[in-house]
Amino acid sequence: MQTLNELREKIDSIDTELVKLISERATCAQQVAEVKKANEESVDTFYRPEREAEVMRRIIERNPGPLADEEMARLVREVMSACLALEKPIQVAYLGPEGTFTQAAALKHFGHSAVARPMSAIDEVFREVAAGAVNFGVVPVENSTEGVVNHTLDNFMGSGVQICGEVELRIHHHLLTGPNTNKDKISRIYSHSQSLAQCRKWLDANYPGAERVAVNSNAEAAKLVASEWHSAAIAGDMAADLYGLERFVEKIEDRPDNSTRFLIIGNQPVDASSEDKTSIMVALRNKPGALHSLLEPFYRHKIDLTRVETRPSTSGTWNYVFFVDFSGHISDEKIQAALAEIEEWASELRVLGSYPKAVL
Repeated sequence: MQTLNELREKIDSIDTELVKLISERATCAQQVAEVKKANEESVDTFYRPEREAEVMRRIIERNPGPLADEEMARLVREVMSACLALEKPIQVAYLGPEGTFTQAAALKHFGHSAVARPMSAIDEVFREVAAGAVNFGVVPVENSTEGVVNHTLDNFMGSGVQICGEVELRIHHHLLTGPNTNKDKISRIYSHSQSLAQCRKWLDANYPGAERVAVNSNAEAAKLVASEWHSAAIAGDMAADLYGLERFVEKIEDRPDNSTRFLIIGNQPVDASSEDKTSIMVALRNKPGALHSLLEPFYRHKIDLTRVETRPSTSGTWNYVFFVDFSGHISDEKIQAALAEIEEWASELRVLGSYPKAVL
């Protein structure tokens, strides 16, 4: 049996080697930056979503344990984020304020070395990205319990931004209370409308008489209850820590697998990786069999559809726009063939982006 001192010496030796290897990686990242600057590449090309997705997949495949795959990937993600910041810090807009799940998704995807900027609305995130004020944006698109976020889809109709990636986040809601909250007399509960819906059954069972007040974000809800006597908020860990609130009751979401998918938006197309997804927007002419004509080419070319959503078109009453997600990259021959067929009869077809599937 090794003694405790021997094990500690071994850990110290490993830590020294880790520092050396991380420093070597950081130096290499600086050299990469110099090469890119010499080639006059923009900051958007410093971050390559397909490259980072492949690195993360390779880390997970080679992880021997005992750390879980997600934990190992999270650690490597932070190293990659810090090294990338040596090249050029990435500017990321997200749906704020600080403490939202969207901020948590942005940090999960880009790491804590990215410069994250909160925006008050989803359309502001789109505008910042389209104007080039930031490199990327992070917006919620669908929840496993409550479905699609319509405001995000609607913004794609009038914007030319590209989808560059996606990130999935397990959503755990807590009932948060402030230092002045009288916990026996909670009569008002603040949260975002989606979060209130995701905790509907729990609220019905535990606080049926409490007023449910929908606000712009969970972080705003947390901020409101910090100084109130008879109110509570439904929000996540980040909001609780940021505003110094107590987790009075933890994990109150109705479904234990509650997750939200977020999109990464930017201005540059993304090259293919080993596992990709493509999103398109199709406006259909109002005629019999239009939906069948949209879906049939995917079936015939054996393309796996992962999501189909419908939104009212802005071009006229009873006209609709379909948002379709499917596996594969736009560079795939069978996908190009299917889209060419659809484009022949659709009134509008726009590829919103091909991007790596979420790794974490």
